Amino acid sequence: MIMGSPKWQGTDVPLAGAAEAETASALSVWRLIREDVDCVKSRDPAARNTVEIVLTYPGVHAVIWHRLASRLWRRGIKFPARFLSWLGRFLTNVDIHPGATIGRRFFIDHGACVVIGETAEVGNDVTLYHGVTLGGTSWTSGKRHPTLRDGVLVGAGAKILGPITVGAGCRIGANSVVIEDVPPAMTVVGIPGRVVKPMADRRRVGDGRIDLEHHLMPDPVGEAIVSLLDRIEFLEARLAHLQSERPRGRGATADEAA
Repeated sequence: MIMGSPKWQGTDVPLAGAAEAETASALSVWRLIREDVDCVKSRDPAARNTVEIVLTYPGVHAVIWHRLASRLWRRGIKFPARFLSWLGRFLTNVDIHPGATIGRRFFIDHGACVVIGETAEVGNDVTLYHGVTLGGTSWTSGKRHPTLRDGVLVGAGAKILGPITVGAGCRIGANSVVIEDVPPAMTVVGIPGRVVKPMADRRRVGDGRIDLEHHLMPDPVGEAIVSLLDRIEFLEARLAHLQSERPRGRGATADEAA
């Protein structure tokens, strides 16, 4: 008996071909997950071995759940994908919409309270810390969440909102609120986020490890205040010098003459 070719992912594919494609698809998912696990050792000094990472890192668990849910979502199996995503959120306290596009070697350190929206796009080698939100700012359909290019590092509690793009190699300071596009290799701090200096030369340290020196983030507001105080001090000193050189009696007030 001759069997008809089944419909698979919208194209006519022979039965054997469908099985092979399904196997390749599964292998690609597990390859992504393996890379997600392996990259932790270069980004978290507390990571000791693969078994510990797989069993005890909620950020890694969240990414694994997302990889599986996203595969269902892109095949049009929407409700199971959303349910799997909800289950991952319930177990890890990380909310990643299955429609979000996540690149390779993605790491969420600590994991708690991270939110990634449906149309968010995350490049390769991106690191997020706890409390990060990649959120939308409108009810309109289409692209409404941010895009993070390769190698972006986002500090704890930062909010990146709207359909903006954060360039490759950028560093977002903890608790910053970013609402505008950021050029590549820049550092952003503050509310709203301000670009303060390029960080391309400090983005990575030896052996491909990322720079964890978050305490060295610049303070543009503090620097501006210090500059103003220096200027005021200079002007006050100059005014005092001019007043000391003014001749007495000529042009002096009654109080000065007395």
